[in-house]
Amino acid sequence: MSNIEMSKVRLIWLGICVLVCAMAIGADAQDSQRGAVEHFIGTMVRQTATACPLTSPADQAALDLCRAALFGDSAFRRGLAPVVLWGRPSSDGRRLRDTNLTQFAPDVLSGLYMPMFMFTGEYEIGFDPTERLYRARVPALFRNALDPGQYPYPFWHDAKKWADYQVANELTFWIDPAKVKVVIMQFSAKGKPDPKLTSAPYAQPAFDGKWMWTDAKGQIQPQPTLFVGLMRSTNPYLGQLDSTFRELAGELRKGSCHECHSPDNYTGMKRLVLMQTPAHAAGEIKRIMRAVREDKMPLDDTGIYKEMDPAVKAALLKYGAAFESTVDAARDWEARNP
Repeated sequence: MSNIEMSKVRLIWLGICVLVCAMAIGADAQDSQRGAVEHFIGTMVRQTATACPLTSPADQAALDLCRAALFGDSAFRRGLAPVVLWGRPSSDGRRLRDTNLTQFAPDVLSGLYMPMFMFTGEYEIGFDPTERLYRARVPALFRNALDPGQYPYPFWHDAKKWADYQVANELTFWIDPAKVKVVIMQFSAKGKPDPKLTSAPYAQPAFDGKWMWTDAKGQIQPQPTLFVGLMRSTNPYLGQLDSTFRELAGELRKGSCHECHSPDNYTGMKRLVLMQTPAHAAGEIKRIMRAVREDKMPLDDTGIYKEMDPAVKAALLKYGAAFESTVDAARDWEARNP
């Protein structure tokens, strides 16, 4: 074999060695990444199950403990991305990017939505190559027999939605492997059959078209959306949160904002943002204010910016800023008084 041929052989073997090493390094990195994700989701699920164990779907005391734990400095809340999408899987198997989902801030998901479920502490995890996200399947049971005012809004405004919540036996946590944060969550009845994760159907009162209402005792409902059970009753800003939201809500109605930012989502937005209660609005107020200032909302039927009446816009910015500053003050007070 000539020297030239020997050189070619050496180069081929060198290339093979480099490729094998690269594959080994890549496999090690993937194993390390999976290990980090598994530790992350294991901690999150176990701590959430400890705070929110299986019990009667009507157990108010258990709900109160669960809600307080998750809304506080919990592994669940810390494990959420700054914006998390929530909802049901697409009925026709569409990808996540093509599925209608609702956008929530971590405090809203932790305080209003996740406490609606109870957990066993079990989970299964795998990587979805299509979505390029890790997917954790977490057995869960929905609290379907609470007083109407304990839900974030009347889920039964849509019979199909209420039925889907009631039969849900699994939550899916979608985890970004680069950031190791939960970016999407979905509920479904796709979990393994388990008698512990079933409950008798429960009928709530007929929906009367109101997302918030006053009950027979004169209390505004839903109570959690007024931060009851989320912020301390001694928080001096609770009254201002209510009053500044009411002023903002009036301007939102004038600007037709509730047409796009209410749970019925009649416009069919793929990424719904809710603003119908103080707690929902508090989670989105900074993003909403930025969108109004930058003329990115409202949108017309084709999804193009629709010019807002200057007077309405000015009032919306005024009352929005007042609500935003009150939310900040209330949160700061909570942080200073743990």
